[in-house]
Amino acid sequence: MQTLYITHPTCRLHEMGNWHPESPDRLDAISDQMLSSGIAQFVHELNHFKPASREALTRVHTEAYLDSLENDSPVSGMHEIDPDTLMNSHTLEAAKHAAGAVIAGVDAVMQQEAKTVFCSVRPPGHHAMPDHAMGFCFLNNIGIAAAHAMTVYGIKRLAIIDFDVHHGNGTEAMFADNPGVLMCSFFQHPLFPNTGAQSRSDNMVNVPVPSYTDGEAIRDLVRNRWIPKLEAHRPELILISAGFDAHREDDIAQLRLVESDYAWITEQLVQIADKYAGGRVVSTLEGGYNLSALGRSVVAHIRALSQL
Repeated sequence: MQTLYITHPTCRLHEMGNWHPESPDRLDAISDQMLSSGIAQFVHELNHFKPASREALTRVHTEAYLDSLENDSPVSGMHEIDPDTLMNSHTLEAAKHAAGAVIAGVDAVMQQEAKTVFCSVRPPGHHAMPDHAMGFCFLNNIGIAAAHAMTVYGIKRLAIIDFDVHHGNGTEAMFADNPGVLMCSFFQHPLFPNTGAQSRSDNMVNVPVPSYTDGEAIRDLVRNRWIPKLEAHRPELILISAGFDAHREDDIAQLRLVESDYAWITEQLVQIADKYAGGRVVSTLEGGYNLSALGRSVVAHIRALSQL
């Protein structure tokens, strides 16, 4: 089996209002493009798996924070954590399944049931801090998966790649100064959450870029900033926080990427994984809010993961 596509119906039940860009329609846009492009026939879909356990969550989140999420989960209506981050009665279950999907992806590649994985899940995770939610994110899906890989499978060297248009501040907070984790990212700056311009430690390769940066400039920084660090780190597993909101059609920010740029970045990561990690790559959805651009970009990303 080459590529596993993981999703869960619960992830469509979390919603924060019709006005909110992080909506269930995002997953429908991806599934529609998967079908219309024909790529769906080349991947195996998994939609039955366990939500992330408390044990898995507490590897990166505090007990007090997890308790607060349980206590704040509304029976009906909305609970506002901040103006952009709200819970309905399904949010916590959806968040646990989103984290569980990435754990299942790690299990699949480590147990040689798949070579690469894409998790089409929400809510996203890379802004979730150890002790609080923010930026549409409640549980840090990629951080939870990284801790699972290191704890359960004894992975000593892994890489987290974050190509969302926003800095993955929650992920950085969890793994700064951890020499076993190399985090490579680019992000528009200044832009929410207005962090990352100064890397906190040597294992964080943060590359802030200005508005209107195009795909050629991004490819140059991947070649010159990411690849040498990845080659030196020799990761046994690559995890991707795959945000597609740097697309030129996405008006949440002002970068200028297109589908072919996402495909090219993914191809470079697959090559590194083939060289050092037995091909193991697990990717999970972060941002991407123009529905057409999101669907097309995910298909390009999955084609590259599958080496089609």
